[in-house]
Amino acid sequence: MLQPAQNQSPKAPANSTTYTPVRAAAAPGEQATIGASVVIKGEISGSEPLYIDGRVEGSIHVSGQRVTIGRSGTVTANIDAKEVVIMGSVKGNIQCTDRLDIRAEGSLTGDVIAPRVSVEDGAMLKGSVDVRSGSQKQDKAQSQKSFTNEADKPKAATAVAGA
Repeated sequence: MLQPAQNQSPKAPANSTTYTPVRAAAAPGEQATIGASVVIKGEISGSEPLYIDGRVEGSIHVSGQRVTIGRSGTVTANIDAKEVVIMGSVKGNIQCTDRLDIRAEGSLTGDVIAPRVSVEDGAMLKGSVDVRSGSQKQDKAQSQKSFTNEADKPKAATAVAGA
């Protein structure tokens, strides 16, 4: 067997160019990936970040994680996640607990509920946007539960100015 001499250390070529790859949302082993040639119809749920470059129809539930729709990704589904990044095309409602980020080449047709929304110049968004924090979501859910009886609901009040 050949072994390097202990006094010599391997040297890099004098004019070598180092390449630093762009870091994705997560390391390759830390996220699930749906490739460009994959088509999924149904419900996707999980507990790890999800990268979609293919086609998905149905619903996506990845609470507490990030969902990234790549440039080749086409999604016709409702998405429930901590964070959603759109670089492709999405048709469906999105509910985030952290933020929604629509990049310049991305498009979304659907309603959004998220505490933070970012839409880059050139991106397309068609639908309603409801920016609310997690405490507002809980308050609304509690107020809807507390008015179960029709008689308990608040009545409308009328006020006349200048009377």
